[in-house]
Amino acid sequence: MDAIRVLIAKPGLDGHDRGAKVIARALRDAGMEVIYTGLRQTPEMIAEAALQEDVQVVGLSILSGAHLALVPRVREVMDAHGLNDVPLLVGGIIPDSDIASLKAMGVAGVFGPGTNTEDIIQHIRHLVPAA
Repeated sequence: MDAIRVLIAKPGLDGHDRGAKVIARALRDAGMEVIYTGLRQTPEMIAEAALQEDVQVVGLSILSGAHLALVPRVREVMDAHGLNDVPLLVGGIIPDSDIASLKAMGVAGVFGPGTNTEDIIQHIRHLVPAA
């Protein structure tokens, strides 16, 4: 069975990546292959990396409060690259009142601070059944 390939990205100007690195390590420890793009990625850079790396899931870490602006653009560019079947997950400081809007934009999961990494791992495994 091949490892699930996950892209973890930090869109926008947010300069805090500790949470993204914690998630990346937890996913690797769970046997997933993780590509971490680093800080200050544009939606175009994220979609291009997802395409080039042939990932099965894209996870965005957003702490800046710009999630309602960044997420639809990332989804739009991913779809334009033919990645409309790749689930998009969002983690970070996301007010509960914004979760429904994000899901309406096509987000397959929203994870706030303190989410157990095992819950995220199981969610990804559910999204990407074993081939």
